[in-house]
Amino acid sequence: SNFEYLMALNTIAGRTFNDLDQYPVFPWILADYTCSELDLTNPATFRDLTKPVGALNEERMQQFVERYNTFDDPDIPKFLYGSHYSTAAIVLFYLVRLEPFTSLHLKLQGGHFDCADRLFHSIEECWESCLHSVSNVKELIPEFFYLPD
Repeated sequence: SNFEYLMALNTIAGRTFNDLDQYPVFPWILADYTCSELDLTNPATFRDLTKPVGALNEERMQQFVERYNTFDDPDIPKFLYGSHYSTAAIVLFYLVRLEPFTSLHLKLQGGHFDCADRLFHSIEECWESCLHSVSNVKELIPEFFYLPD
């Protein structure tokens, strides 16, 4: 299956469920999170997998390129994306409602939950942020494809 193939790629790449910093990564597959019924014959329903998530929105990509071209710091090398597609904080963001990730999130945030506006609460809003925010290039985690809720 596609799931098994992606898990094999993650394993070969050294990604594991045992390390939040090297947690398995799965791509966003759908691009439509607003319709009540998906049209699987419409190519616009799906994300363009030929591009990284940071390059899916041409206008935002131009902002990344402009920042790269104008960035000048003697100590920090130029960079395209100022964020990463997968980090321990991203895994905890997605799994905050599931132990042991709830406790790990609290530990990361100094014993308190992060601000409510920064907690995961909507796939649609997260996708929109991944398309439009210059600080969000998150991909997904395997749990989106096998957890029931």
